[in-house]
This record gives sequence, C-alpha cells and structure tokens, in this order.
Amino acid sequence: MIELADLLKADTGQPARLIHIVDKASHDEWLADQPERARSALAAQGFRSKPFTHAILPGEQPDEWSVVAGVADRNTLSTWCLAKLAETLPEGAYRLADGANDNAALLGWLLAHYSFDRYRKKDDTPIGPRILLTHAIAQIEPALRLARATHLVRDLVNTPTADMGPAELEKAAEDLARNHDATLVVTQGDTLEQHYPMIHAVGRAAARSHAPRLIELSWGKADHPRIAIIGKGVCFDSGGLDLKPSSAMRLMKKDMGGAAHALALAQLIMEHRLPVRLHLLIPAVENAVSGNAFRPGDVLTSRNGLTVEIGNTDAEGRLVLADAITRSAEEKPELILDFATLTGAARVALGPDLPALFASDDTLARELGDGGMSVDDPIWRLPLWEGYDDMLKSDIADIANAGESGFAGAITAALFLKKFVPDGTAWAHFDTFAWRNAAKPGRPKGGDALGLRAAFVLLEARYPRP
Repeated sequence: MIELADLLKADTGQPARLIHIVDKASHDEWLADQPERARSALAAQGFRSKPFTHAILPGEQPDEWSVVAGVADRNTLSTWCLAKLAETLPEGAYRLADGANDNAALLGWLLAHYSFDRYRKKDDTPIGPRILLTHAIAQIEPALRLARATHLVRDLVNTPTADMGPAELEKAAEDLARNHDATLVVTQGDTLEQHYPMIHAVGRAAARSHAPRLIELSWGKADHPRIAIIGKGVCFDSGGLDLKPSSAMRLMKKDMGGAAHALALAQLIMEHRLPVRLHLLIPAVENAVSGNAFRPGDVLTSRNGLTVEIGNTDAEGRLVLADAITRSAEEKPELILDFATLTGAARVALGPDLPALFASDDTLARELGDGGMSVDDPIWRLPLWEGYDDMLKSDIADIANAGESGFAGAITAALFLKKFVPDGTAWAHFDTFAWRNAAKPGRPKGGDALGLRAAFVLLEARYPRP
C-alpha cells in the first residue's frame, strides 16, 4: 500500500527525471530549443501541448529519458495539471524542470494515487509510487492533510452501506475524537426519540444494527469562537414508503456524503489546530422500509417545536438536519456550515461538479465562492428566495417537508433548513453530490469531496492560527 507521505519529498538534489511544462503559447519556442532526437520523438507521439497530455523525451542514453507535459497555463499551474502524470508515469522520482513552481499541483499529484480496493483481490505486483520532488517544502504537510481529508471522504462514501451504517459513522467519529483529544457524545434509543424526534422518525424503520443516532464531537478551547459543522448521515436512502425506483436507489450508499465531508472538515480543523470551539454533528440514519416507517401525511414535531407534515418520505435528509441544526444553535455558534447530498434538483441545475451553495449573507457567500475558486474547488450560489416559502405551506402543520409542485427543489429544501437557523447566525448550506460519475485526472469515478476545500479556505481565513 502506497503511503501518502512517500509521494512528496523535499528536493535536495537527489536523482530524478525532469518534467518539462509547456502550454500552447510556449510550444513552438520550446520545441525549437530541443535537439533533433526530441523533436522527432514528439512528432512520432503526436504531442501538441494540450492539457493533460504528455510525451517521453529521449536522452543521449536509453535510460536518460525525461517527460514533457502539456498544461493550460505554464505560469499558473492548477491543482489537477500534473495528476494525469501521477496516474500514468512509471514509478520513480520526478521534478519540474527550470524551477517551475509546483505549489498548486501538489495536492493533485497526491490524489491521483488514490484507489478504493477494499473489496478487490490484492495485486501481488502493485505499481510503486511516483514521487514528486519539490522546493515548496512548507506546502508538503498542508497538501498531505488535504489529501488525507479527501481520502477520508472518498473511502467513507465508496464503502457499501452493509459496512458503512450509522454505527460505522459513529466509529469514524470515535477514531477522530481519539486522535485529537476531542469529546464524543452519541444519543440514540429512547433518548433520541424524546429529544430528536425527527432523526428518530426517519431512522426507526431500519434494522437494530443500523439504529438511528445523533453523533456529536466537541473540540477546542471554550473561549474560542464557536462554530458548528453538520453533515447529513443518511447511510442508505430507499426513499422510505415513497420508494425510489431501482435506478435512483443504486447510488444511495453515498447519501451519507454530507457526513463524510463534515468529518473530513473537522479533521482538517483539528489537524491545523484552528483557534475555534468546534461542534461537529452527524445525524446518522438509514431511511428504510418496515411496518413502523414514518408515512406520507404524518406530522412530526421537531426538536425546536415546529410541526412538520410529511409530504414525501424521500425528503428525509432535511428532517434529520433540522434537528441537528436546532441542537447546534443551542450552543450559540457564530457560524454554522452544513453539508448534505440533499436534492436531485441541485444536480439538475448545476450538474455533478458544482455543489449548490446557500448562504444567509452575501459576505459569507462571497468568501466561500472566492475561496473555492482559489483552490480549484468551485461552488455556485443559489438564492434563498423567500417568495417560494409558500411551496412549503401545510394545511395542518407549521410547515411541510416538501412542496407539491416539483419546482425549485433545491431552494425549497434550503428554505426548510433556514427555518431552524436562528436569525442573525451566519449559515451556509452545501448541497453537494459527493460523487463523480466519470473519472477525471486525479479524480476517479466514485465518492469525492466537493466543497470541502472551499469551506476550509474560508475557515483558515476567518480563524487564522496565532
């Protein structure tokens, strides 16, 4: 098994093969400076300096070859520009030629080595590591931390529900608490039903081994600014009695992707020792079908007292998040961030790559958006359009959990959550996919972190280490 720390090394002049970075603008000038053997080799390989392409440059001796890689802009490398190389080059050590700045590309190099092989037969002859030597020594550890956090999201989301139910999410939080001297509190059973009735109602139909629970982790000094990180932990979503079709149920192991993001963000906060009082909350449930499943038409009383008429049992994520948000608000945090694979409507609007962002104020939204763009983790803001509040009206309760029209599904879900956020509290909601349907360099098909780095950039900027 390849260790992440083995993939990035400080460049102290040790032997390594060179990677020449070229873009379309510099291609002709760079090519003219190459010896005839190199130009012939590049012509034979059809290299034209397109992003994510590369070619082998022969040296004077057979074992003296180097690499040329095409990028979009050689002066501003992106997170993913070297990821294809890290996936395809032979094992060994490499460095960028001509002192090129590789800071931004370190994370992509690391993440390109990820594979989820828990259920595969072990390969007796695994490919060895591709090591990148870098002069950006101060950036190695931050890149490793981001890679570990992303691996955590990917591993949790990729694991099937039989091995990643509420108890396993609790175990992941327990491991995190142990590693960082944090406090863990888990509420379940009769106590959960009494104090977190909507979390209990959503999860009560599951088997005893997948019983619902609220997982809470607390870390940091009591006098530091309080922040709450919340993640939707629906470990499998059948849709409940409003049963999903099989095609929509196939990927529902990933419906705890919000919890995976929250755990990973908490890990980053604690590893970087940001000066905050962290409150991590994960409502962990399985939305199953049995004789005691909650029903369309039922009215549930939430933790904060609002009554909710159930229009659709497949709109369950907002119910468990509402009780968790209420609990977080009782500690009076100055910032609440929640992550959830909440609506298909967000994917219809923005596709798989862009998490939908909803925020309670423009400054928070701008900081998250700008931060995400700065680290190649884009997000896109959608409006908390109060004119759609009427879509959540109920004839018999304070609010309905789902509108009847089918319009503005991501917005109405966010408006539902907003009703449980205290006025004046900064709040942002990430409706993320947590999945890639198709592989891209450094981003294999399967579970992935989308919005994680954008959130962490915000937190690092707002709560800098002394």
